[in-house]
Amino acid sequence: MAEITAATVKALRDRTGLPMMDCKKALDECGGDSEVAVQWLRERGATVFSKRADRSTNFGRFGMVCGHDQNVAAMVELKCESAPVTQNEEFIQLANDLASCLAATNASSVDELLGHPSPSADGVTLGEQKDELFNRTREVFNVGRMVRIEGTCGGYCHNSGTVSGVLLEVEGGTEDAARDICMHIAAMRPEGMTPDDIPADIVDQERQVLTQAALQEGKPENIVEKMVEGRLKNYFATKVLTAQPFVKDDKITVEKYAADNGMKLKQFVHWELGSEE
Repeated sequence: MAEITAATVKALRDRTGLPMMDCKKALDECGGDSEVAVQWLRERGATVFSKRADRSTNFGRFGMVCGHDQNVAAMVELKCESAPVTQNEEFIQLANDLASCLAATNASSVDELLGHPSPSADGVTLGEQKDELFNRTREVFNVGRMVRIEGTCGGYCHNSGTVSGVLLEVEGGTEDAARDICMHIAAMRPEGMTPDDIPADIVDQERQVLTQAALQEGKPENIVEKMVEGRLKNYFATKVLTAQPFVKDDKITVEKYAADNGMKLKQFVHWELGSEE
């Protein structure tokens, strides 16, 4: 049995990030063999995780990769149990590593993504990186939604990614202009890019409501249709990105701002933590 010294325990602690007492126990159980002790700690951590796996993960952040200098963008939701952990540097790194790996590999599932090598930690998979972080924090992490877009995208993470994340695919324009529109999306929460993105049954229902309102106002039937179509424009201005007044200059629409910056808007993804929509 190898001698277990304070220096040996400290070296294992530095390697794993776990408490000194846990490291001492692992070395005691493994005859002072540091390599075996690392595996023992991992297995013990997996056992603890299995007992806590059903805990609620209502906090988290979005990892994101995007930019005008890249032709692929990705966003991944990494959830945790408490707000303080969202500021943990290793948690932030894991979220960003997940997004980077998704952009590079186009993994089709969370399990596939976690099986890929970590971009920042040598010799371990993303799943092992996640498990080792659990061992150090004893807090459950879950990978939630993930999206990958093949195209140039702007991006924005509200409150450092702990509230919402936005990816916007564009053609042309500048990174700053794309980011401005992403910030607008986070603030105004449009339900679609253009009027065509609003389900037809919802638009028809709104049209009927506006028609009845116009008739009750005593408007002649021959002009009601034109009135309704005009009022629908106001409806779309609250629901549709291109028709919304731009938050930084409400005298113009988002569509006009994009055009003024030589940018075509193609699609966007807007996620908020705590919402699966």
